[in-house]
Amino acid sequence: MGRLGVTVHQIRATEDIPRRGIRKGDLGGWVESADLPNGNARVSGDAWVSGNAEVSGNAWVSGDAWVSGDARVSGNAWVYGDAWVSGDARVSGNARVSGNARVSGNAWVSGNARVSGDARVSGDARVSGNAWVSGNARVSGNARVSGNARVYGDARVSGDAEVSGNADLEKHWHYLVVGPIGSEGVTATFVRTKNGKHRLNVGCWDGTLGTLMAEVKRRRAGWVADEDTQELWVLQYKGLRDLGKATVKRWKKAKSDD
Repeated sequence: MGRLGVTVHQIRATEDIPRRGIRKGDLGGWVESADLPNGNARVSGDAWVSGNAEVSGNAWVSGDAWVSGDARVSGNAWVYGDAWVSGDARVSGNARVSGNARVSGNAWVSGNARVSGDARVSGDARVSGNAWVSGNARVSGNARVSGNARVYGDARVSGDAEVSGNADLEKHWHYLVVGPIGSEGVTATFVRTKNGKHRLNVGCWDGTLGTLMAEVKRRRAGWVADEDTQELWVLQYKGLRDLGKATVKRWKKAKSDD
């Protein structure tokens, strides 16, 4: 019985795969079945599944892709091209991992998410929803990329960043993470969006730089802390606003220089 609660079977190479050092007859990882319901092979081309890795459901691996370690690929997921899923990583739902992309560590790619190009998703990162990570982008740490977010180019998303909605990140300075901040000690994430504007997330609140201080004023009525501490929190939020404004200024300058 596999780790996802389905019966799995160990695969055996039917031919040599030189680039992986695999010889015909070598044992590999685990699959729910050799073929998919549509009759296509679950593992095809020069693709390989090794170690304790599992591929189940309607998921498949093709091209020169590799699934290794304790990785799991399930649902309708597809790993292809030269992609590599390793460690304890998971790819599920309708997710796609392709090109030279790498998903490793405890990372999870799910939903309709796409990871392609030379992108890397690692650590405890999560990419979900309709999000895309491509190019030379890196998503690591405890970062979350979801919704219709696009992370591409040379963007780097790490730490406790929450990148969602219509976020559009091509450079590492297209977003900003500040925390712990304010009355709840949360992490604030400020991102560029596809419409050339921005989005600010502070804990459970979503808004903009223009509405931030009004929200702080509204919430201050419910704060339970001495006056000096409350003033410190207000200063932190003002600092966040000012950092955000400086970041937007940089975006605009870069656009005018193009």
